[in-house]
Amino acid sequence: MEIILKEDIKGLGYKNDIVAVKPGYGRNYLIPQGMAILANKSNRKIVGENIRQAAHKAEKALKDAQSMAERIGELTLELKTKAGESGKIFGAVTVLQVSDALAAKGYEIDRKKITLPHQIKEIGEHTAILDLHKEVHHKIKLDVVAE
Repeated sequence: MEIILKEDIKGLGYKNDIVAVKPGYGRNYLIPQGMAILANKSNRKIVGENIRQAAHKAEKALKDAQSMAERIGELTLELKTKAGESGKIFGAVTVLQVSDALAAKGYEIDRKKITLPHQIKEIGEHTAILDLHKEVHHKIKLDVVAE
């Protein structure tokens, strides 16, 4: 069964992709939840026209994400946190703390677009990945220091 995705679904595809799924998954979950529509001839034409109209907006979004990555450049954020004598942090550094530190520097990036490759529980240098666009991913350095 072929369906057209109405939103990004991890492991399946992105919005407006035509994908083949098992009939039960499509009919019983994706279509009733509003995540997909049946890929018949008329729906394909409608989605094709929407894609053509949205191409200009998508190009602008990509350029905005690339310019944001260039502005951020080789940024190093200093995060102050409470830590013990051995260098262990009480708790962990979260994406919310990274988002707040970026906002303090003047970069408004949603916390949902920030990924930490591993939990940060020690003082030192770490990295965070900013998902600015589905094609633009930017790494920044985090310098975690004790208060």
